[in-house]
Amino acid sequence: MTRKLLIRDVTLRDGQQSLFATRMKQEQIERVLPIYKEAGFYALEVWGGAVPDSIMRYLNEDPWERLEKIKKEIGTISHLTALSRGRNLFGYNPYPEEVIEGFNRNAVQSGISIMRIFDALNDTSNIKSTIKYVKENGGLADCVTCYTVDPKFTKKERLKARLKGKPLPKAIFSIDYFVNMAKELEAMGADMITLKDMAGLIPPLKAGKIIKAFKENVKIPIDFHTHCTPGFGLASALTAIMNGVDILDTAILNFAGGPAAPSFELVQILCTKLGIETGVNLDAVVRINKILKDIRLEMADVDSYKVYPIEFDITKDRLPAHIDNYFNEAIEFAIANDESGLMDVCGKIEKYFNFPDPDEKVKFAEVPGGMYTNMLAQLKQLKQEELLPRVLQVIPTVRLAAGCPPLVTPTSQIVGAQAVNCVIDENRGNPFYTNNSIQFVNLVKGSYGKTPVPVDPDFREKIAGTREEVPYNTAKYEKQVNQSFPQYGENVKLASNEKEELLLELFPMVANIFLYDKVERIYGTKLKESELQKQRAYEAEVQKYLNLSSEEKQARLIDGLYHWT
Repeated sequence: MTRKLLIRDVTLRDGQQSLFATRMKQEQIERVLPIYKEAGFYALEVWGGAVPDSIMRYLNEDPWERLEKIKKEIGTISHLTALSRGRNLFGYNPYPEEVIEGFNRNAVQSGISIMRIFDALNDTSNIKSTIKYVKENGGLADCVTCYTVDPKFTKKERLKARLKGKPLPKAIFSIDYFVNMAKELEAMGADMITLKDMAGLIPPLKAGKIIKAFKENVKIPIDFHTHCTPGFGLASALTAIMNGVDILDTAILNFAGGPAAPSFELVQILCTKLGIETGVNLDAVVRINKILKDIRLEMADVDSYKVYPIEFDITKDRLPAHIDNYFNEAIEFAIANDESGLMDVCGKIEKYFNFPDPDEKVKFAEVPGGMYTNMLAQLKQLKQEELLPRVLQVIPTVRLAAGCPPLVTPTSQIVGAQAVNCVIDENRGNPFYTNNSIQFVNLVKGSYGKTPVPVDPDFREKIAGTREEVPYNTAKYEKQVNQSFPQYGENVKLASNEKEELLLELFPMVANIFLYDKVERIYGTKLKESELQKQRAYEAEVQKYLNLSSEEKQARLIDGLYHWT
């Protein structure tokens, strides 16, 4: 019986988010939807992540309308999938149950059939309620184990810690760590498990070993998601396939590679050579890819790379003999567990297809690309970019002190920003942790959930003023004000239905502006009084910001600008 590999296409969410900050307009999405209907992918990732925030913020478009229009076109041909952060949804702090329930119910009713649920701390308790609400409403719960690397300490640092009687841990994120989490999620009701490597840091042999261990220890389908940032993506996808992965995340050629996911076309060539069926209509993929090239050119001003893959029609173009042979060699190296040879030939394949070169800085530093660039931006703003090498040295120390959180958004940004703060403290002759962001304090305090290793009580007391872990108390949650517009009618409100109320709860600043403009569009000419109200609201927000401490301002900056990677 021929083996089948299911493909989750991430082009319309993760692909565009990775390459050009989620700027695809509804009109551009609609150009490719009829062909996607023909393509027959197992699933299409189209929503969640940065989509709701970005399309309101930059395109003045309604996130719910986007999802519903995609569902209307695709129907039941492919599952529609979204990404959310469990109890935290799209923010930092956990939300009350009614917000989590309302979001997931409306997401499923509007078209999402698979909700991918992750937690930045790999704390399964933060995922539990979302599993319940997704399944209650007829959706499938795709539960994530976030891949991350262990802190990288020098021999000198390890020796120094041992002499102090506090030896540094060698292996926190072992294969057993990920397997135990996958088994726990299966027991909680997960319908599938995704090994999600958001930073693209998983090397091929490690990817293969974890996938194999998952297949041996859990009964539900296994998905693999990775990126190509430091150059591992295609090679790791191949080892995942050869170790039995059920579902693989890919993006179509013109939206693949670099910081994005591996290319479907390259995966398809490997599958054909391995005798594995994907069930995807390749003619449709070729037609989608041509339109995607036009769309990338239309968005050149926000394109991170402006490096475009070669023109390639997988249905008829023949590869040069030596390039075709690289695919054969890749399979041979994967079988032989020759990681060096595998990486070499996969690099040659991607070079031929003109994908961006691997980011060696990210590969060496073993931090996500977004974390690296955000730290550099923070230092440039202070005109102290020469401190970056020291910041990279300090990251493991800061991370371990905070309970060794995975390096995924938002914890990667919290740790990175705090490492910058510590090095600036040091440069000024002050001890580490003289200046702490609110997010770092909350992470250490326990507001975001349980960290992979416990935080030292002495350190927690120093940073957060308490020796005991203090979970976030949702009883103190204050619902956003739903402004009334009596000048337009007795019952006219900023959010006119539950979906708009959810936007207001999840993205308060962005949704306020978006919904305000929507009210004005619907109810006609802008009134002077409304303009004054808007101006006063804006001035109040500005004043509120100006009254914050410098640490709080920095925290808002991180929260506002670096919400997702």
